[in-house]
Amino acid sequence: MKKILEVCVDSLASAKAAMAGGADRLELCSALAVGGLSPYGELLEQIKATCPLPVRCLMRPRPGDFLYTEDEIQLMCAQIRHLRAAGADGFVLGALTPEGALDSRAMEQLLNACGDKPVTLHRCIDVAADPVRVYRAAAALGLDTVLTSGAAASCREGKATLASLLALREELNGPEVLIGAGVNAAVIRELRAALPGARAFHMSGKTLRESGMRFRREGVPMGLPGLDEWHIQETDAEAVRAAKAALA
Repeated sequence: MKKILEVCVDSLASAKAAMAGGADRLELCSALAVGGLSPYGELLEQIKATCPLPVRCLMRPRPGDFLYTEDEIQLMCAQIRHLRAAGADGFVLGALTPEGALDSRAMEQLLNACGDKPVTLHRCIDVAADPVRVYRAAAALGLDTVLTSGAAASCREGKATLASLLALREELNGPEVLIGAGVNAAVIRELRAALPGARAFHMSGKTLRESGMRFRREGVPMGLPGLDEWHIQETDAEAVRAAKAALA
């Protein structure tokens, strides 16, 4: 399998920067500040018209846990169908049971909506009761990728679990282990030295761009108090380029 650098983006500017830096694939979402939500079809169309990279769309209808109601599952299925029509090359999704196992019933509905598009299991695995069991379940469902930090706040902290999942990938010829959470060029070099099987990484490569607003009314937040309204997060092409070089 080839090495993969996937970059998570939520704007056309970030998609262009990821492409300029040498990304192999994009994960498209909205609202990265809350961990990413389902993206807009119009943004996907705008990116696909500009960027030749394959784009997988994150399916997450709200912030918070991955225990979804039937209404939320049906919403995600509808979003998947809309994004397929808009040009999505694949999807990133996941659902858990109250006990922290992969919700096979919900997953089957979502996968049916995806049709023949490739699917990544997202980081619901990192808050599951047994990540190894969830990986096995993802393999049984035919997913081609599992995005994970190794059930830790960052991939550097999750090395032991990542090692187990990489070994399982080889044993089962299972889904690619896409390592995410805190990834940059230095972390890629560190993990490739510690985990020789590591060959796929996921990053956002974000930098803060100063707002062009000269007039700034302070103390009127548009969302959660404390969020910075005057800096915009965008992918940095140089950060992606450095990560790509570390993966070479």
